[in-house]
This record gives sequence, C-alpha cells and structure tokens, in this order.
Amino acid sequence: MWNDRCVPEAFLIVSLIGVAFTLNAHRPRRRQSLLILPSFFAGWLTSELAAHHIVWQVVAVIGFVAAGALTGWPGWIALGITLGSWVGLLALARRAMRTAEVADAALREGLGPAYDAALAAPSQPPSAASRIRLVLAWPFTHPDVQVERDIRYSPGGGRRHLLDIYRPREPVHAAPVMLEIHGGAWVSGDKRREARPLMFHLAARGWICVTANYRLSPRATFPEHLVDVKLALAWIRANIESYGGDSSFVAITGGSAGAHLSALAALTPGDPEYQSGFASADTSVQACVPFYGVYEFSDRFGGRGADGMGGFMERVVLKRRVADDPDAFERASPLRRVRSDAPPFMIVHGTHDSLAPVEGARGFAAGLRKVSNAPVVSLELPGAQHAFELFHSSRTGHVVLAVQQFLDTVRAAHPPAGPTPAASTPGRALPGERSRGTLAAP
Repeated sequence: MWNDRCVPEAFLIVSLIGVAFTLNAHRPRRRQSLLILPSFFAGWLTSELAAHHIVWQVVAVIGFVAAGALTGWPGWIALGITLGSWVGLLALARRAMRTAEVADAALREGLGPAYDAALAAPSQPPSAASRIRLVLAWPFTHPDVQVERDIRYSPGGGRRHLLDIYRPREPVHAAPVMLEIHGGAWVSGDKRREARPLMFHLAARGWICVTANYRLSPRATFPEHLVDVKLALAWIRANIESYGGDSSFVAITGGSAGAHLSALAALTPGDPEYQSGFASADTSVQACVPFYGVYEFSDRFGGRGADGMGGFMERVVLKRRVADDPDAFERASPLRRVRSDAPPFMIVHGTHDSLAPVEGARGFAAGLRKVSNAPVVSLELPGAQHAFELFHSSRTGHVVLAVQQFLDTVRAAHPPAGPTPAASTPGRALPGERSRGTLAAP
C-alpha cells in the first residue's frame, strides 16, 4: 500500500508519462538514433489509439483522486498536466478523423476530378461489429470471409513458401485479386499479422485476397525476397481461377519492407534477373498500393539512400557494400526502376513516420509522375505513424475505403476475363491517364 503522502507524487509521475506519450505522438523522433524505436512504438500506440489513451488516463485520474492525490500541490500540477494531455490526444483524434477528406483530395488529384465516386462502396452507418472493432482495436475476423491457410506456392520450396487466401464465403467468379506482402525489415514478419483490416474488407466485398510469406534475411540474400514475391504472383496467375479469382486482374500491396517488395515487383514484370526457372510466367500487376515503404537505397545521385539504413542493408540484406557494387543498390531501389508503362500506383504514407520518413514516399511519387503514363495517387496522412493500419481505427477505416475506391476505379478499366457480359465491354481509360487510351498490363 502506498503511503497517502506519496499519492500526489505518484500521480505526478504517471501524468508526466502520459503527457510524454502525447507530446511524442505530435513530434516523434525522426532522425536515426537510439531513441528512434522507443519513439516509434510510443508514437504508434498513441497516435492510432488516442481515444484509448484518454480512457486509461481518465481511469487513472479517478483512482488517484479517490486515493487523495489532490491533498498536495504535486497532485494539482499532475491534474493540470493530464488535462493538457487530453487536449493533445483530442487533437490527434481530430486529425485522424480528417483522413476521409485528405484521401478524397488525393484521389481527385491522382485520378482526376472526373473519377467515378459511384465505384466506391456506398456510405453506411457503422455496424455493431464495426463499433466493437474500433473499441477493441484488434479483433480481425469477418462473418462473410473464409480463410484458407498455408498453401504452398513454390513446389520444392521451403517452409516460408506458403500463402493464405481470404475469400468470400459465397462463391464468386472472376473476382479481382489482391496480393499482400508483409513487412518486417526483410528479416521478420508473417503473412498472418498485417493488413488484415484491408484484406477482410476487400474479401467481404467480393475480392480474393492472398497474403504470402517469403524468405527472410540474414539467411536469405536480396533479391531472394523479391523472387519469392514473383513466385507467388506466378502461382496466382496459374491457380487463382480455381478459387473464383480473375487471373487477368491482380493488384499488389504491402507495408514497410513489403511496400518496397510490392513496388519493385510492380516495376519489374517478367524481369529475367528475378525469374530464373519461371521466366515465361506472367508476373505483371494491374495496380500497386504500397504502404509506408522505403523506395531508394543508393546515394549515387545525391539522394538520402535509405535514411540511415545503408549499413543494415549492406550487412544483412544485400550483403555487399554500396561502394563496391552501387548498381546492385540501384536495381533494388524502386525509385530507380520507374518506367513509362508502370501500373497505376497509390502510395500511402504518414507524415509522422519515424522508421521510413515520408520524404522517401514523396520522392518516389514524384519520380513515378515524371515518367509513368498511368495515374499516381499519393496519399499523405497527417499525423500517421509507421504501421498505422495494424489497428482498427477511424484512420484505418478511411484509408481502407480510399484504397477500395482506387482499386474499383482501376478495375473499371479492366473488365473481368472470361465469357461474362462484362468481357465484351471495351476497357475504358482511367481518369488521369495520359498517353494510353486504355489500361493494359505492363
């Protein structure tokens, strides 16, 4: 039991911890240092779960006041600090609620003012299940979605060559396909942990979603990670129709390292360097949606490289020095692989990302726009941290809807393959598309 005289001091300590989390969420550490990971985790938990932080702080205040925290001056100072923390948390929540407005502006800029808003899912009041998800932040299931686990996508491959398929419980035909590539700095991660709000959302609306593992460093050396992504794409092209998918429309997404791999896969269709033994396989994609990725590793042209990750990439992932083989780092950089026939891109990144600074995403979007004939949407989320969409939150919900709207718009230019009525309809040009009259696979 605490001594009553210690309660005001204890309240002050707890309030200082709470306000430190809030201040860090507003101004996270973004320069490489020993504080970068603590700053990220604290900012991530606070900025995406601001309402939850208010709840625990309210509970703490009630408990401390009941225990006599206001009998001494430290307690009153603590109360003032806590009230200031709540103001900051409410500002974080308000900023997250602006995501729908920000996303709409990004879509209009990238796809053009005439993009068809009717393609998006109709607005509906939140269901009881949706409200529960926002409160609990973590449950990931959907009554209309079934998941098939651990399907091997590479004959003779290792334990990492497995994928999961999310699909509607009701049978579908010629459904568009999304492949998701997990993050984890090329050294960790698993297909079951990431992008689940997006996968369940799309699958519940008639998509076939695939999540794949791939070989990890330090055992694997780049480009083995990318080769595995392409093996998964080749498997999808050859097998997804048996699950109700349309093998002619495959989009790809991923977060962090998965964003790097998905972007690079989208920009290197059929590249023989990455398709030894399956060179004839179609590994093109019709759209790419990378989340909070790293897009440049080489400093040859005076860029920032991987924002301090160069040594890690040299030692652990590529296992060679930039000075000895700069071309290898350029080939591994999506920014250096932009091309005129790139598929439509929607690049999603938070302004407060501590691990993959937003400047890299801005540079990648600018590089794509200079050369690509397809639309490029750059969705920059005010206040969002790295890995923001691992939680159910208002920000995640708005971003998921924006991604669906982008994909629906791209899909409208690609009628489903096969003997369906839509197949006889010519593909229409995407709003914002420049030189191509219709969208074709790269």
